[in-house]
Amino acid sequence: MNELTVLISCPDQVGLVTNITRVLAAHQLNIIAMREFVDEANQAFFTRIACTGALNDTEKLKEKLLENLPNSAEVNLISRQEKQIAVLVTKEYHCLAEILIKNQFKTLGANVQCVIGNYGELRDFSEKLGIPYFHVDHNGKEKTVFESEIKQIINRFDVDYVVLAKFMRILSADFVKDYEGKIVNIHHSFLPAFIGANPYKQAFERGVKIIGATAHFVTNNLDEGPIITQHTTHVDHNYGVKEMIIAGKEIEKKVLLDALELIFEDRVFVSGNKTVVFR
Repeated sequence: MNELTVLISCPDQVGLVTNITRVLAAHQLNIIAMREFVDEANQAFFTRIACTGALNDTEKLKEKLLENLPNSAEVNLISRQEKQIAVLVTKEYHCLAEILIKNQFKTLGANVQCVIGNYGELRDFSEKLGIPYFHVDHNGKEKTVFESEIKQIINRFDVDYVVLAKFMRILSADFVKDYEGKIVNIHHSFLPAFIGANPYKQAFERGVKIIGATAHFVTNNLDEGPIITQHTTHVDHNYGVKEMIIAGKEIEKKVLLDALELIFEDRVFVSGNKTVVFR
């Protein structure tokens, strides 16, 4: 039996679930899991449906679903297959290590096609795990040239997502547009607090008792893209900046891998500057 994931977002109206399930049944698809959510403020409907069955014509199924949904509905039919990703890094290894170890043991839910870094420190680690590493130096280059070199590498691999695993460079609006909705970042702060550089130093100076990390999609607004996952940990007066950074790195790894798992399983909808996440 084939597995199929059906993702639908559309204006809300009475009878949507009935209409959708009727179409799926007519195509001999068996629903094994279904989650739905209505955003009442915006009158928007979202659903993720996992099905099994012998489906030969996905285009016909999509056409029938759209015929039974409101105008402007979006329907995505996804056959089970691993996503392909490129990972961008600078010097910090902790998030990259989590990704590559899971990739090595086939538990990531995606295939890492390449690692691209603006420094060379992580080359040996990446290549020891069989992942090609590309060093693209940013020094002495215009941002457009630097980003063009990165894009040329990414585009060799036909990736589904670009993961910023502590890539400490601000991407241009043009770069973000080229991979709109496909760039995932881990920010070392519980957004919207402490946006930008040195958030742990900011947190220490503010005397916070909780620090955290946020995984989000990248948009043109720095650290303000739709949030996917967040986690926190408690700190106290015994924590200096160094201790906060150590504690924060553990959260960053957890948050990023949690977000990637949700994305790779097609459980995340973007709605404006928010997300709907079906766990």
